[in-house]
Order: sequence, then C-alpha cells, then structure tokens
Amino acid sequence: MIFKTDEGRREILRRYQETLAQWPVPAEHLRVPSGEGDTFVLRCGPGDAPPLVLFHGSGSNAAMWLGDVAAWARHFRVHAVDLIGEPGLSAPSRPPLDSAAHARWLDDVLDHLGLDRAAIVGASLGGWLALDYATRRPDRVTKLALLCPGGVGRQKAGFLVKALFYQPFGRWGTYRSIKAVAGVDARLTPEVADYLALTFTHFRPRRDRLPVFPDEALRRLTMPVLAIVGGRDAIFDSHATAERLRRTAPRADVVLLPDVAHSIPGQTQPVLDFLRR
Repeated sequence: MIFKTDEGRREILRRYQETLAQWPVPAEHLRVPSGEGDTFVLRCGPGDAPPLVLFHGSGSNAAMWLGDVAAWARHFRVHAVDLIGEPGLSAPSRPPLDSAAHARWLDDVLDHLGLDRAAIVGASLGGWLALDYATRRPDRVTKLALLCPGGVGRQKAGFLVKALFYQPFGRWGTYRSIKAVAGVDARLTPEVADYLALTFTHFRPRRDRLPVFPDEALRRLTMPVLAIVGGRDAIFDSHATAERLRRTAPRADVVLLPDVAHSIPGQTQPVLDFLRR
C-alpha cells in the first residue's frame, strides 16, 4: 500500500480534487490504460499546439504545475501526468526503477494519447523519469526541461536522517522536515506546506535510491536539454548534476542557482523560453 490508511488516502485525494477544480485553464480529465494500470492525465491547451508532457516529483501529483500551466498551455498542448505509485489518481503500481518498466509504461501512455514525440518537463523523481525515458527513447523526446532531477548527481543520505529526526514532533516536526528536506517554508508558502504536510502524514514515499545514469546513457541525450538545479539541494548533489550534464549531454544548458534548495519555484518563464526556442 502506498497510503498508510484508507482514511488518509481519501483525505489526500479529496484535497487533490479540490485543487483540480481550481485548474486555471479548461482541461480534460483522462484515464489512460497501460500495462501498469490506469494513468490519470490532465490535458489542456490548443489542440493543434506542440505536445508537452509534465512529470511531477515524489509525493506529489499534477497539482504541482498549478502555477505554471496557464502560461505553458497558451503555447503547448499540455499533458500533466500523475505518476504511478504516487499520491494522485493513477495506479499505485511501483515497478522496479532499475528496469525498463517505466519506459514501457510511458510508451503505453504516449501511444494512447497519440504522441509520437513530445517535449518533457520533469521535477525531482519526475526529472529522473524524464531522463530515463529520454535515454531509452531519444527519438520520442524533442526537448527536455529538468528541475532538480534525480539520477545524475549523488543522492544524499542526510535528507532522510533530517526527515526522521523531526518525525516524533507531530505537525510542527512535519513542517520542519519539509523545510529541511525540500526547502519549503510554511511562513512563505503556507498552502504548499499544508498540502505537503497532509501528504507525508498519510503517504508512504519511495525509500529506494534512484539509479544513477552512467555517462554512456547521458550521452544519448541528443535533444536540447535545460537543467535547473539548486546549490543548497538537501536530496541531490546539484554541483555534480551540473558538472556531469555539461560534460556528457551535448546540447545541455545547465543553470545552478546557488542559494536555492530542492524546491525550485519561479521557473515558469525560463522553462517556457527554453521550450519555445
């Protein structure tokens, strides 16, 4: 089970449905069949616009893109995917990360959506998923925009220690953990912090480390790549991420924000500018 209790699952999904009701542009709610079970996709934007696929981070869902989608959907046919095994409306399936299972799942999803090729934006775990797919199916990815992606720089062990340290301290501890690990401050963004607190009170995130891509895999990233990473990321070694992508991906543009943590807000326009180039 990916949720700790049925009651917790219902509360998370109730809040998610409330968020979906605030989606800033008209959107279709799609249930896409796949070998891993149904996948929930929000589709919006002009039907004749270039396709764009969004992969959120761990412990999240398509609500992550609420502040970005209005700008992106003016220029792209946006498909915001709820990742399997995460607290959204997709199947709870969690196939092994060190296999081609996720690429096969995405083949099913993109084929059903009629997308032969698409640009992809991915954050954290979604960034790892985007990289995994782009290295296995480079002919299906036109551009790749990554926010704090996993799988390139070393995954740090200390973030889990921080999370466990604050666990016994109730709701206060949950907020402190969210700030320590993700860099989300409840005083500055209370709605985001409240939603994350609810999620991680009732949801069981993945504990396995994300596989690190070898250099030969990253060299297969022949499409334009934008990677934005935070120098104070508590989860991934962003300096190593930046160095490896610059060295291996032939068309990578890497931006390292020195004073930013794992959560990287305010990237709507930089990502849009990259996608429209």
